Amino acid sequence: MSGYLIEQLDTLPGQLCPCGTTRRGFFVPENEKASVHVVEIKEDAATHYHKLTTEIYIVLEGEGELELDGTLHPVRPMTSVMIQPGCRHRALEN
Repeated sequence: MSGYLIEQLDTLPGQLCPCGTTRRGFFVPENEKASVHVVEIKEDAATHYHKLTTEIYIVLEGEGELELDGTLHPVRPMTSVMIQPGCRHRALEN
């Protein structure tokens, strides 16, 4: 693998995830370090957690809330949140 990867996120196929539909960039076997997910949140997003993965959410558009370990936090464009392994979370649209 070279020292960089390039992805065109809007051309990646969507996959179902607990929060809605995700497009996963840099999610390839030769890269175990990091990936980026562009997620379209669905109304009935499921609360879930990750055993090993730290996630960083960056809100690009819209307003809503993130439920983090049972507490609701308002989010809007340019809000960023780091979610550590074991933290139960889900996104909610307003």
